[in-house]
Amino acid sequence: MARQQLPPQIKKIYVTNRSTGSTELRYQMTVDAGVTDSTGTRAPKRTQLRRRFHTEKDARAALSKVLEEVSKGTFVPSSTTTVEDACAEWLAGRRIRESTKAAYTHALQPLRDTYGGLAVQKLTKGHLDALVNNLLAGSSVKPDGQLRRPWKATSINPMLNLVSAVLTGLMREGRLVRDVAALVDRAPRVHVEMQTFTENEVQRLLEASTSDRNGHAWLLALSGLRRGELCGLRWNDVDLHAGSLTINNTRVSVNGRVVEGPPKTEKSKRTLPLTPALRSALETAHRLQGVERKSSTYVGPGTYVVSDAVGRPFHPDTVSDYWRKLCISSKVSDIRLHDARHTCGTLLHLQGVPIAVISAWLGHSDNAFTMRTYVHSQNQALLGAADTLQSLVQRRDEPPNDAS
Repeated sequence: MARQQLPPQIKKIYVTNRSTGSTELRYQMTVDAGVTDSTGTRAPKRTQLRRRFHTEKDARAALSKVLEEVSKGTFVPSSTTTVEDACAEWLAGRRIRESTKAAYTHALQPLRDTYGGLAVQKLTKGHLDALVNNLLAGSSVKPDGQLRRPWKATSINPMLNLVSAVLTGLMREGRLVRDVAALVDRAPRVHVEMQTFTENEVQRLLEASTSDRNGHAWLLALSGLRRGELCGLRWNDVDLHAGSLTINNTRVSVNGRVVEGPPKTEKSKRTLPLTPALRSALETAHRLQGVERKSSTYVGPGTYVVSDAVGRPFHPDTVSDYWRKLCISSKVSDIRLHDARHTCGTLLHLQGVPIAVISAWLGHSDNAFTMRTYVHSQNQALLGAADTLQSLVQRRDEPPNDAS
C-alpha cells in the first residue's frame, strides 16, 4: 500500500535534541487559522498556528481538529490574556450603577487575588472548585496575607455567576473555548431565618427614640425604607400637608465612600402615605432642624431629612452605628438596621396585609421575592397558631349538645 502523502500544512523537519545532541525527526504543522474580532466576525488578518509533533499521526489529528474548528468558526487562538485582564475588561465594559460595580468588584476579588496571573485559557473547573472550597472554609488568602472570613452560598453562587459572565463574554469574542464556571457545582444554600423585632420590641424602641434627635430616622426604618433611602430622603420629597413621602434619591456606602443617585429599580421609586406617628415625627424633626439652621455653626445644606445638627447628611455607616447604640440602650434584639425593613414586612404580613401590597410598599417588583426574603414567622405568632389549632381540635372532639 502506497504511503499517504503529507498534506501541505505538515512537513518533516529535523531538530537537534539538546540533551543528547542527536538529530530527531519532527512533524511541523503550519496552518492559517485566521482571527476573530470583538464582534465575533472572522477578520481578514492572517494568523498562522505552528506546532511540532513527534509522530505523523498526532500532527494529522491536530490539523484535522484545527481545520474543523476554523470552518465552524469555533477556533480560538492562543492568548496571553490573564484572569485579571479578563475581569478588569469585563468590569470596565459594564454600564451599571457605581454601587453595583463595586459589589461586582468585591465578588470577583478572591478569583483575581488567587488566579489573577493565570492565563484565562488555562483556568479550569479544578481551579474554581478549589477557590469555592477555600471560601467556604475561610482559608482564602488576601493579598496582605490575611484570611477572608468564610463566605456563604449567598455570596459564593453570585460570584460564580459573575465569573461565568466574564468567561462567556470572552467566548462571544472568540477568545475562549468554554465557560468552565458553568461546570462548577453551586454551594448549597442553608436557610437561616432572619431575626426581626416583635411588636413589643418595636414599641420599646419607639419609646426610647422619642427623646432621640434622630428618632424620625428609626421610624422611617421601621416603615420599611432601605438605609440608602432614608439617608437620601430630602425634605422636598416629603409632603407634610398631604401626608406622603416619595423615594427619589438614595445615599449608599461604597467601600466607605458615599455615592448618591436614584433608586436601584423603577419599583423602588415609590410614594408612600405617612402614618400619623411618622407624620408627627417628621414635623417635629422639621421644626428642630429649622431652629438649628439659625445657629452660627450651621453649614448646611439642610436639605436632607436625616442629617446632623449643622445640616450635613449622615454617612450611611454612621446611621447604622447610631441604630446599634439605640438597640442596646432600648434592650431589644441587636439586629441590623436593614432588619427593621424585614420587621416592617413581617408585621404587615402578620396583620393580614396582602403580599402584593407589602411588595409595593417595600419597592419590590416580585411578590415571591418579598414572601421569600422579607416575610418571616415569629415565635409569638406561631404560639398563637398553636392555640388556634388547639381550639379547633377541642371543638371537634367535644360531643354534640343533646337537644332539649
